[in-house]
Amino acid sequence: MTLITFQKIAIILTISLLLSTVIGAASYILGDTSPDKEKVSVYECGFTPYDNPGNPISVRFFLIGILFLVFDLEISLLLPWSISSYLISLPGIWLIFMFVFILTWGLIYEWIKGGLEWE
Repeated sequence: MTLITFQKIAIILTISLLLSTVIGAASYILGDTSPDKEKVSVYECGFTPYDNPGNPISVRFFLIGILFLVFDLEISLLLPWSISSYLISLPGIWLIFMFVFILTWGLIYEWIKGGLEWE
């Protein structure tokens, strides 16, 4: 690695550290810090935290989890592929198409089960 590349990386790291410090400090100073019962309570997927723990969990919780995995995997794995697609051989391209097919199949399953409709 050359000295110029090291200097560029050091400049980028310094700027990102400075920017994140400024944004964090501004959020701390300007943010509303009046906690109440609703703000500090546990909140997960629309369930009220003050319910009987023996009640069954709605299937919507799991459908939202599947939906998140479908889109999260698609973005995190297709972005590197799209950047380096010229380096991949023909079997690798078929593997990517199979992956996209499986993700599309998961999205269609989610759609059929009603996970995209929220009441």
